[in-house]
Amino acid sequence: MASTSLLHQSIPPFFTSSPASVSSSQLTNLSLYLNLSEKQPLCYRRLSVVVNLKKKNPWLDPFDFGDDSDMENGTEYSEGKQDEDPRPPENPDNPYGFLKFPYGYSVEIASLGSKIRGDVRRCGCVIAGGVYESLLFFPTIQLIKDRYPGVQIDVVASPRAKQTFELNKNVRWANAYDLDTYFPDTAEYTDMIGILKNRYYDMVLSTKLAGIGHAAFLFMTTARERVSYIYPNVNAAGAGLMLSETFTPKGLNLSEGGYNMYAQMDDWLGRPRNKVPRHPVPPLKVSISRKLKEVVEMKYKTAGAEKGKYIVIHGLESDSKASMQSMGDTDSLLPIQVWAGIAKGTRGIKPVFVIPHEKLREDVEEVVGEDASIVFITTPGQLAAIINDSAGVIATNTAAIQLANARDKLSVALFSSEEKGRLFVPNAAEKKCTIISSKTGKLIDIDVEAVKNAIGIFEDSMAQGSMVLV
Repeated sequence: MASTSLLHQSIPPFFTSSPASVSSSQLTNLSLYLNLSEKQPLCYRRLSVVVNLKKKNPWLDPFDFGDDSDMENGTEYSEGKQDEDPRPPENPDNPYGFLKFPYGYSVEIASLGSKIRGDVRRCGCVIAGGVYESLLFFPTIQLIKDRYPGVQIDVVASPRAKQTFELNKNVRWANAYDLDTYFPDTAEYTDMIGILKNRYYDMVLSTKLAGIGHAAFLFMTTARERVSYIYPNVNAAGAGLMLSETFTPKGLNLSEGGYNMYAQMDDWLGRPRNKVPRHPVPPLKVSISRKLKEVVEMKYKTAGAEKGKYIVIHGLESDSKASMQSMGDTDSLLPIQVWAGIAKGTRGIKPVFVIPHEKLREDVEEVVGEDASIVFITTPGQLAAIINDSAGVIATNTAAIQLANARDKLSVALFSSEEKGRLFVPNAAEKKCTIISSKTGKLIDIDVEAVKNAIGIFEDSMAQGSMVLV
């Protein structure tokens, strides 16, 4: 029996160049160029394949070319915004509980087209940082609500930041979980994964810089789309394998981006798709409940202030966590001695000092006087309510400035530098905000006389208001 040997036949190399010489551009546009010679047998011919990776995440399927512009879809794959969830209401008299399926998991109702279109019925937002960072996430929540009609939005944030979401009517549930700890408690970690998994999210967004650990946390939620910021260094290795979309910030502190710190995520969420045009990012707005207004009104009336005839002073130097300053601007608090000098420039309008801790009350009374109006407030909801009833705000770079802009109130913002002012309050003139910055780069060197001159806008506003009433 004759044997056939293939050892004498040379097999052409797979790559035309050595792996060491493959550049990053060649890896992005992977090309296999082969010499198809007519003399070679058909079994040795190799086809030329060109793969273009158009997706942002290089860890995903390299053969995913994106949406096919030539594809014609039927009624099940209709374009445009998603419809409201067609799930009927539950029948409490039904002994079998046939209608107690989770949203999107009833196969008789949820069509395959809803998954192909990328409909989002439930969205979970994992938000790192404090009150300031959560407050700046409000426009992103409104963007999700506008882009996906009928979506239910839940939030996971730190215990302090969780209080912020009583000002947002678009949030269904808010859970407290410490995202900044490096070694979380095992019971709390597994419990939070179970909570998120049992809610059947279609999309989970995370503003915490993810390494492989946090990426695994998001992966175990079993959401269809897992979107997160990742580390801009080697700590992000492996995170992209478990995430659907990633954003790489310029630095390790996302809060240093200022007001537009979530610009990358907003750009992805508002992208045009399925003949839906690009969605603009809405402005920051907050909702205040009647109960909050009543509680705060009793507080400032007890302090001797009247509605619409006082200005809020916020940003007293303190070690309290209720200071509500940004993690991207640590130099954003002033001692009471500086505030006392600024308060002397107020004429015809009463300054109300908002303190984050009761131990500051004696310090304010000692420096300003025992007749000073002092209000103790620790939650962003109460801070928004007292700002809403005021004539304006004088504050450093704390949540008070953003809340004043959200409620369309006059404000004077004190920053350590002009760059910080432009970063955290863009388009200040449109927001009725006067920015005063220190010339030395330190907030303690702020020009008090310039602040006193800026206070005149409150007096002019009250004078115009009285003329209108007459």
